[in-house]
Amino acid sequence: MKKVLLAVSALALFAGPALARDQIRIVGSSTVYPFTTAVAENFGKTSGMKTPVVESTGTGGGMKLFCAGVGEDSPDATNASRRMKKGEWETCNKNGVTDIVEILIGFDGLTLAQSKAGTPMKISRKNLFLALAKEVPGADGKLVANPYKMWNEIDPSLPALKIEVLGPPPTSGTRDSMHELFMEKGAEAIDSLKELKKSDAKAFDAVWKSVREDGAYVEAGENDNVIVQKLDANPNAFGVFGFSFLEENVAKLSGVEIDGVVPAYESINDGSYKPSREMFVYVKKAHVGVIPGLDKFAMEYVSEAATGEDGYLGSKGLVTLPRDRHEQVVAAVTALEAMKGDELH
Repeated sequence: MKKVLLAVSALALFAGPALARDQIRIVGSSTVYPFTTAVAENFGKTSGMKTPVVESTGTGGGMKLFCAGVGEDSPDATNASRRMKKGEWETCNKNGVTDIVEILIGFDGLTLAQSKAGTPMKISRKNLFLALAKEVPGADGKLVANPYKMWNEIDPSLPALKIEVLGPPPTSGTRDSMHELFMEKGAEAIDSLKELKKSDAKAFDAVWKSVREDGAYVEAGENDNVIVQKLDANPNAFGVFGFSFLEENVAKLSGVEIDGVVPAYESINDGSYKPSREMFVYVKKAHVGVIPGLDKFAMEYVSEAATGEDGYLGSKGLVTLPRDRHEQVVAAVTALEAMKGDELH
């Protein structure tokens, strides 16, 4: 898929009779879920239409549902905490989902968080990789099964605590972000792995894409609130999730400083906090004009009131786009609404 701010393929009209469903259905990312839910609730209150149904299925799970086909039984949109993958785009096209609108809604920081009652920690992505990877370089630089049980075994400056990190499963977009923003960058900071990347890129990719399975990393499911609850109950554990969930739970949790920068709205917005990511909503163009209000819902999502600099999603932890990029998104979605033809009604 061409990587552009908003990608729309050639218009493909919905085949078959008009859809009977009169309520928008959205699936996808647990990280984007609270933002889309807020927009859906506001849309339901102000539009006179039914409040859209929003399901938290994880980014990968949402893509499978979204790309399964066009029609009443398939979702109209999917939330994603990363850009749609080439393979997903191809699956969509194979199943007749050939007209996809990509909407960039804002940024989120990928955070390592802990209970406020825990021992404060500062960490580098290099050390985070060494804590979570299935295999790490040994004394001779050759890969060995991860031997580290305690944080201070990796670096004496880290606390003498058992390594226990709760995080997302493979179906989650947050897991993809964890690999790319934490693991890959951490691996690149290790000399022997940097050389491996030059000599054998596939072998290097296999290293940073593999997470240890000996209990140090615990898959906590698609619901980030479960991780929050577990961290609150265990001050020695750490959790991986989006900045928005950290913002919602600041009374209980603290963000860990990574590579010298604390996760915060300002540091994510200005780019100084490096583990940050773009978040998206994908919409089926073929459902616009068939599912009532889908185009208007998209406009509500990119409205100044929602995703503008002082929009209501900012209070929920969304790091909003710079004004010029936001205006580009608004223009593109406005074009989507304008392209709605009478033949789609």
